[in-house]
Amino acid sequence: MPEIVELSLVVNGRGRTVLVEPRETLADVLRERLGLTGLKVSCDVQVCGACTVLVDGLAVSACTYLAADAGGREVLTVEGLARDGELSPLQQAFIDAAAFQCGFCTPGMLMIATALLAENPAPTREAVVAGIGGNLCRCTGYVPIVDAVLAAAAASRPDR
Repeated sequence: MPEIVELSLVVNGRGRTVLVEPRETLADVLRERLGLTGLKVSCDVQVCGACTVLVDGLAVSACTYLAADAGGREVLTVEGLARDGELSPLQQAFIDAAAFQCGFCTPGMLMIATALLAENPAPTREAVVAGIGGNLCRCTGYVPIVDAVLAAAAASRPDR
């Protein structure tokens, strides 16, 4: 029988403690134990980006990231982007630019773009394309996604 580990972490600003098996992924724990189904699991091999979340501000593929490795860390999921019922500027920009069709990739795209904008608040189009390059979208052709990230970056600049 596998050893059970108590895992304490902060998810979307809230302290959480769950019992996990050492082999469980962060995606499994977030979706199945904590009910945070915004992140999607598609490839299970860290290729598509649908499961992207931020751990201590860094984008990770939750499908291959062991939950136990998130102990004591801060995890941000797509559910944590909105504040006090208000969408984040990036979420609103995705809506305004119609940067989704089926929506399956959208949570991962929002999270990778959140990490990108935290690191580079004024990216060029080329930087956005490179920054989201590890996240796959089969519907949009990426143009509206890139436009949305650039619009969110522009809207967040203090000189605006």
